[in-house]
Amino acid sequence: MKIYEYQVKEFFRSFGIPTPRGAAGKTSDEIVTAARSLGVMPVVLKSQIKAGGRGKAGGIRTANTLEEAGLQAIDLLGSRLVTAQTGPAGEQVNSLLLEERIDHERELYVGILVDRETGRPALLVSGEGGVDIEKLGREAPGQILCESIDPAYGLRSFQASRVFLSLGLPSASAARCAELSLSLYRLFMEMDCSDVEINPLALTTSGEPVALDGKVNVDDNALYRHPPLASLHEKEEENALEAAASALGLNYIKLNGSVGCMVNGAGLAMATMDLIKMTGAEPANFLDVGGGASVSRIREGLRIVLADRNVKILFVNIFGGILRCDTVAEGIAQGVRDLSISVPVVIRLEGTNRDEGLKILSSSGLNFIQVTDLREAVLRIGEEVARAG
Repeated sequence: MKIYEYQVKEFFRSFGIPTPRGAAGKTSDEIVTAARSLGVMPVVLKSQIKAGGRGKAGGIRTANTLEEAGLQAIDLLGSRLVTAQTGPAGEQVNSLLLEERIDHERELYVGILVDRETGRPALLVSGEGGVDIEKLGREAPGQILCESIDPAYGLRSFQASRVFLSLGLPSASAARCAELSLSLYRLFMEMDCSDVEINPLALTTSGEPVALDGKVNVDDNALYRHPPLASLHEKEEENALEAAASALGLNYIKLNGSVGCMVNGAGLAMATMDLIKMTGAEPANFLDVGGGASVSRIREGLRIVLADRNVKILFVNIFGGILRCDTVAEGIAQGVRDLSISVPVVIRLEGTNRDEGLKILSSSGLNFIQVTDLREAVLRIGEEVARAG
């Protein structure tokens, strides 16, 4: 789950990471009040959307007077900001973060993420702060220093100091940055984050590190352990179909292809998408009905999958265990009959009550493409994809 910058900085401050003074507001009056309370000029107004690239899109501005801060706020609030990370539709600016401007001499990047190769957290540091770190990683990977962290011991002071000293920082500044990194690691672990970053991390003229901007991504599966954080989740961010599936206890993911998928189990979902790609097509979505779905939930799941107008073919790939194939077949038959489905439906059933399931499909009077194994499934999906154009 992503959160806004002003919320990120509240977390930073609670873990002892220094940030600029400031406050968020949703009206120009609130922004002017915040600027007056701050008592310094100039100030920086930062559009609060959950995407990067705001500066290049005109979403971050400087004001030298209270009047200018108010006018800038009126101009930004309610506007749509289109950045490289928002897509062409952009995101609407509903709030602003007003902060003091920090004079600084240097900008760094500091992040902690899960290194999938080692299965451990890793501390990433670069002397090129304020840039797109993914792009820097592709074009100049040598500019990023990486320190693998043994979770049994956590990030050690000597590890953090080593990477900052490698950037050529004075020892006092390196020590302060290392201390900040330890706080960032503590935040990463205690909040069950998938990644956290400070970008840029400013070094002031006195060598003090200050987090000018940052990101905190929390693993959605761990939100139940952080009720205050879960309360920040905005329902309107969810895809409507994902929300509908979630309400039924089903997992639905929207993708960009033309083949809809209904499966049971995450592993089978991944394998099914690989099969679809082998045909040259792309999955439009997948819905995981799990292990305990009823006939009615199967039927509603079918409705959700086919509500995606990009779906030209439906592939139902079920390996029955606790979930019985006859239950799936009954749900599919009811759904196809009720929804008057016109797209080809390719079905592969295997496992518990497979024969009973196949009988239900055969006697339904509906036109299903039944396949006996995955090889045949690939061939038939390929034929239907070619037919659909």
